[in-house]
Amino acid sequence: MSQIKKILLAYSGGLDTSAIIPWLKENYEGCEIIAFVGDVGQGAEELEGIEEKALASGAVKCIVADLKDEFVNDYVYPTLKTGAIYEGTYLLGTSMARPIIAKAMAEAALAEGVQAIAHGCTGKGNDQVRFEGAVAALAPQIAIIAPWRIWDMKSREDLLDYLAERNIKTTASATKIYSRDANAWHISTEGGELESTWNEPSEQAWTWTVSPEQAPDKAETLSLTVEQGRITAIDGQQMSPYNLLVELNKRAAKHGVGRVDIVENRLVGMKSRGCYETPGGTVMMAALRAVEELVLDKPTRAWREKVGAEFSHLVYDGRWFTPLCKALLASADAIAEDVSGEVVLKMYKGQVTAIQKSSPNSLYSEEFATFGEDEVYDQSHAEGFIRLYSLASRIKALNNLKK
Repeated sequence: MSQIKKILLAYSGGLDTSAIIPWLKENYEGCEIIAFVGDVGQGAEELEGIEEKALASGAVKCIVADLKDEFVNDYVYPTLKTGAIYEGTYLLGTSMARPIIAKAMAEAALAEGVQAIAHGCTGKGNDQVRFEGAVAALAPQIAIIAPWRIWDMKSREDLLDYLAERNIKTTASATKIYSRDANAWHISTEGGELESTWNEPSEQAWTWTVSPEQAPDKAETLSLTVEQGRITAIDGQQMSPYNLLVELNKRAAKHGVGRVDIVENRLVGMKSRGCYETPGGTVMMAALRAVEELVLDKPTRAWREKVGAEFSHLVYDGRWFTPLCKALLASADAIAEDVSGEVVLKMYKGQVTAIQKSSPNSLYSEEFATFGEDEVYDQSHAEGFIRLYSLASRIKALNNLKK
């Protein structure tokens, strides 16, 4: 401990990290604490006054890094291209944000000359693996300090008492109901009544999206332009990935789009329940899948689905900075070369549906698919195809007859 004189702390301004700053100073004698805040689009309200709060808790400096554009462009969009959905439902909002924050922290740690990086992740969660795995890949010489795994405090009450004893102000209270994580992509909510899987989420569990029952009675349509697996425009207006996501979030949230209530398998082995709101992301995913339906042949689409399934576990499990990640992203890029087109989507009462789609690379042909008379497909050719396709089954059945 005596060799550690400067620590970079992943700081949120919440109860946990507010207590960690004085705890580090008390347990690492003479150590300076630098607070690091990664702005991944969690909102101005959450970031307001965060530097002053960090300094008041005992930090010597607070770095607020604007990561919003990089987050959406370099982490969200590549993940979207793979089609990754964890366990068929979760669009990986928290999971995607962790590697960019960890990367920015590793860079700041090297620039500031710190000996250790600290975080407020608990020993029960996934985030400890995501943070520490990224630091191990990017700055293995930097030590990791995880207070929740070593201190003797066990509850919010303990943390509040700890801060009160030291005269450190906090806006947190013992009556906090939920644990939430927000960024430009999603908001997750855990705890409270959600800890019982028999309880229906109350409206307090949802903070971003309108209840589908209270959503407008009139549907809204919009058009998205897709270029090589990336959404580039809304209703013909070009936007940066981040600004496009912000706009889609506004338009989809008021229709109740993007709500999921799931029980997922954490990496550490336990199950947890969460309510996730991903309004704009749900619309984006629907648009990309609609164009894929037009342009990907059967084996290529099946392979993309395998890539997406594998990538969802890779992101969730905190393996972004690995050779496998590069390989899967390269495969997704190759698949997406022809994934370009225009999609019209309808948002209504919590649902989003692609109602019109076109692509210059479409493999769909009305001439071949028609149920009417055509001159391009000889149906008699199907007989020979089926005999060859089922040849192995035919031979096996004939052998069984001989026996």
